[in-house]
Amino acid sequence: MQSAPRFFTMPDPITITPVDYHNPQHADQLLQALEQYALDPMGGGSPLSEQVRQHLAPSLAALPHAFSLLLHVDGVLAGLANCFEGFSTFACQKLVNIHDFVILPDFRGRGLAHHLLAAIESEAKRRQCCKLTLEVLEGNPVARHTYARFGFQPYALDPAAGHALFMAKAIETSD
Repeated sequence: MQSAPRFFTMPDPITITPVDYHNPQHADQLLQALEQYALDPMGGGSPLSEQVRQHLAPSLAALPHAFSLLLHVDGVLAGLANCFEGFSTFACQKLVNIHDFVILPDFRGRGLAHHLLAAIESEAKRRQCCKLTLEVLEGNPVARHTYARFGFQPYALDPAAGHALFMAKAIETSD
């Protein structure tokens, strides 16, 4: 069962609201922001599939360790973060992975990313997580700079072994 929404205190007119995946307005705004991110070259440059559009909110609602935050400026949708709890075996504690993070184009360059990252960190602390993780493209220097200014750094267990690389393998599923 989801707890009551938590609103993060921000300077006016910025609000950050946890997504209620069952709320049609929240689900619509989640899709609006994610669609803009998907269409951006840093998000792959392709629209969301109809399957994703129809099933994303209910699928996220079924995941007890998922949470999403909507960022608004003067009541206008300005950003989104989709996050998932994971687990650090080396720390034996929960962590939060920021899976999708977007500030919509009309709102970039205003320092809003810092507010959204601070809200994610606040939620991670509330959940007693030990760290935040995320992936960022090498070719996205603005995002890399933003994350570094917030305190993120490349992950390495032993600097002599180099930094960890994010890798992926697509798996075909039968529907």
